Amino acid sequence: MSSLVRPVAESLSIAGPVGNLEAILETPVDASGAIVESTDRPRIAVICHPHPVYGGTMTNKVVHMLAKAFNELGVRALRFNYRGVGASAGKYDEGNGETDDAVAVVDWALKRWPGAELWLGGFSFGGGVAIRTAVLREAQRLVTVAPAVHRVAVDTSKLPTCPWLLVQGDHDELVDAAEIQQWVAKLSTPPELALLSGVDHFFHGRMNELREVVIQWARRTS
Repeated sequence: MSSLVRPVAESLSIAGPVGNLEAILETPVDASGAIVESTDRPRIAVICHPHPVYGGTMTNKVVHMLAKAFNELGVRALRFNYRGVGASAGKYDEGNGETDDAVAVVDWALKRWPGAELWLGGFSFGGGVAIRTAVLREAQRLVTVAPAVHRVAVDTSKLPTCPWLLVQGDHDELVDAAEIQQWVAKLSTPPELALLSGVDHFFHGRMNELREVVIQWARRTS
């Protein structure tokens, strides 16, 4: 994708199960302002943020970097706040309501772009939410970064069948890298695991490496 790709941001309010959800849509455009499409079929990536109780929002830096990586691939990026976060209505619901929120955002996107290719991304708590949502709505691509699969229960008998990348730092202080590797090893359809040396949970000083890993994987698997 051209280095001239840049996003045009649109603030949104999307109807959710318990009220409106605050969201930001970023559409990649070129220097002339024309929308950049990587294929004839529109692509939209919905990105799920970290734990709302511990300050997670759609403006989280890792979530923002995922959006940037997707934009560079010619994919629209849709970030949103779960219920009770920012201007989104409702209150925290142990990952279950948050999954319902993600499904509502996906349904909104697929109604706006009928027949679009659905991508999902998620960081930490949002990684677990994204895995669940990818199964419920049959995503075509899934990227999870340090997914908190032991905090957001994931049914390992029902896993995404699409190409799936899991990015994990081996110095993660919140999501144990060894536990993630063990979890992946037990899956019948495991994701591709990118284990990054010396990387902590929030990818301090390594954001560009995260972006490059996602972009290279997406190009290789497309």
